[in-house]
Amino acid sequence: MYPASFEYFRPSTLDEALALLARHGDDAKLLAGGHSLIPAMKLRLARPKFVVDIGRLGNLSYIRESGGHIAIGAMTTHYAVEASTLLRERCPLLPETAAHIGDVQVRNKGTIGGSLAHADPAGDWPAAILALDAEIELAGRAGRRTVRAAAFFVDLMQTAIAPGEILCEIRVPTTPRSVAYEKAEQKASGFAVAGVAVVVGRAGEVRVGVTGVAAKAYRAAGVERALAGQSRPTPDQVARAASQVGEGIEALGDIHASPEFRVHLAEVNTRRALTRAFASV
Repeated sequence: MYPASFEYFRPSTLDEALALLARHGDDAKLLAGGHSLIPAMKLRLARPKFVVDIGRLGNLSYIRESGGHIAIGAMTTHYAVEASTLLRERCPLLPETAAHIGDVQVRNKGTIGGSLAHADPAGDWPAAILALDAEIELAGRAGRRTVRAAAFFVDLMQTAIAPGEILCEIRVPTTPRSVAYEKAEQKASGFAVAGVAVVVGRAGEVRVGVTGVAAKAYRAAGVERALAGQSRPTPDQVARAASQVGEGIEALGDIHASPEFRVHLAEVNTRRALTRAFASV
């Protein structure tokens, strides 16, 4: 199908993009890499009257270390994250997760900021961003504000981005190599049926992000509590902790997996990710 008619803008600066959003309000949509918005427009699930293409904002594409964390511009492609030497050495969960996204074409065009803003419940990035306890910087006409990852994902394809704001930067901590991402995927699309990201911190803190299972990505608090203070858990302890991955959530069911099977897959992948992460401590 062809999308409905729309007016196209290609701003050259972030301020210009923000001005266009302010002018056109809910009738405008941002276009970053295009791998979420364009398919929705072709199916007419999205019918924006104005498309604001921020793909030429080169100053939003970068990966650099600063002040004890790594800053990633929102327009950085999945492939740039996957190939980053800095991230491979200082935050290896992100390159590992990037390698699971779509295919080569998607990774070369899609952006980390666009994916996070879209907040697909089966997207890969949310699990990693939650496990890293990342900070997300949003720009608006009134200035910039920072949202923690735990507060960013609100509901099904809903985030903390306010009308007129643009996600401009993601900040993640440097981590040891004790990380892992495990995923059961839809074979046709590559989207997660159940994806689990794990970070074991230097002080033994465990953070677990889960995607594909519920209407939004979430931190598996029950798993984290079960492993609190355990620097070298036994396989039985890991398995008991992994069994808590579905605690307090309402799992999705569709043609790909029933709610019960999704939780089962999440438990299996949680056990695998924890085992691999703790092996690198």
